[in-house]
Amino acid sequence: MPVSDASIPATEPKNQFRIALPEPSTSYDQDAEWCLVDVDGKWREFRFHDYADIYRMPGLYEQLFHRVLRCTSPRTIATLLAGGLREDGTPAADLRVLDLGAGNGLVAEELTRIGVGYLVGADLLPEAAEAARRDRPGTYRDYLVADMANLTAEQTTRLRDHRFTALTCVAALGFGDIPTDCFRVAYDLVADGGWIAITIKDDFLSDRDTSGFSGLIKRAVQDGALKIVESHTYEHRLSTDGTPLRYVAVVGRKLSDL
Repeated sequence: MPVSDASIPATEPKNQFRIALPEPSTSYDQDAEWCLVDVDGKWREFRFHDYADIYRMPGLYEQLFHRVLRCTSPRTIATLLAGGLREDGTPAADLRVLDLGAGNGLVAEELTRIGVGYLVGADLLPEAAEAARRDRPGTYRDYLVADMANLTAEQTTRLRDHRFTALTCVAALGFGDIPTDCFRVAYDLVADGGWIAITIKDDFLSDRDTSGFSGLIKRAVQDGALKIVESHTYEHRLSTDGTPLRYVAVVGRKLSDL
């Protein structure tokens, strides 16, 4: 497999890896992208959607996606949500946020920056919860490792007890990581009038969509379950061949359950 050296200088004192990306002349579907990482002197292949393996390596997620591939999604959704809250006159500190597909807490870090103080994470992967506790201790008041479409009674009660007034889900929808049935459950945990802030690849909101999210969002708006406050198309990150990946950030208000 051809690779080009995309390692970056050791500008920070810890968690620096040598990373090699595929040759830019070769393109891959987003869910098939990969790289090589120098781990203890040996090159090891990581597929981008093998998040469990990436989370086990402290600092690799941030270096790969945010410093090498220039991911902007956590900052983008936090900024967009902050603008909606200001216009509405709602203090960010009043939100009780369920961060779906929370990963190692990058989105929560950005939400904390805009003033959110009550954050609960949820992710399918125990490695994500472990990474969040390791990398951003104290950011989440609670972190649930579970399949949102198959919650136990205890897990459902645990989530409902947080009395959520907002849901965030960033760059995790549409590829099978969080299918529509999981998103519905999380959405319905938010109180009516609460805030919904998501980012999703633009293809999944188009007529070409096969994930179900395009139809779900359109029906939610048409049926009056969701009022979109603001929608913004932006560059999520670069693909391994340098092509920008376009996503849509959506901030809205939940008016009723899905």
